[in-house]
Amino acid sequence: MRKSIGNQQSMIVQPCFLIGTYNPDGTPNFAPITWVSITWCSDHYQLIISMNGTKQTKINAEANRKLSANLVSTNMLQLMEYFGSRSGTGTAKDAMPYTHGRGLSLDVPTLDISKYVYECEVTQIIPTGDTSTYFCKIIDVQCEASIDITSGIDLRDFDPIIYSGHYHAIGNHLGKIGDHHPPN
Repeated sequence: MRKSIGNQQSMIVQPCFLIGTYNPDGTPNFAPITWVSITWCSDHYQLIISMNGTKQTKINAEANRKLSANLVSTNMLQLMEYFGSRSGTGTAKDAMPYTHGRGLSLDVPTLDISKYVYECEVTQIIPTGDTSTYFCKIIDVQCEASIDITSGIDLRDFDPIIYSGHYHAIGNHLGKIGDHHPPN
């Protein structure tokens, strides 16, 4: 038997990403965002990223029309919390050490520590109240060179932080689609 728990989003599990943009002065800016999904658009994949509030990342994404989405692994939790607790407006987020580079295909900041990075062009922005949803054409994906994805992605290799109101890590691998068909 179930009970009503009201209107909440906590069962919508989401991987954590640090969205990278450049500030007007050229300094990198990273903001933690968990409202990230993917869709297919005619002939390419698009990342869908929703950001609320008045973040510098929103301003930068709208001005530059490009961004990176850096998957957050469990070893990056403290860095993600640091970026999330500092405003990128008018100040550099550089009190905690980290290294970054530029995308391989786009001029976007990427985090060297991230094992999986999307480089994206913003193609459409849909504002809804204080939230803006960005439809971003995926131009390139970078993957940690030591991780073999030839037979598919095993999330345990990336050790992502999953958010559902609290932070979680990935546990057991249960198989792929079709591995658990019921008997006929």
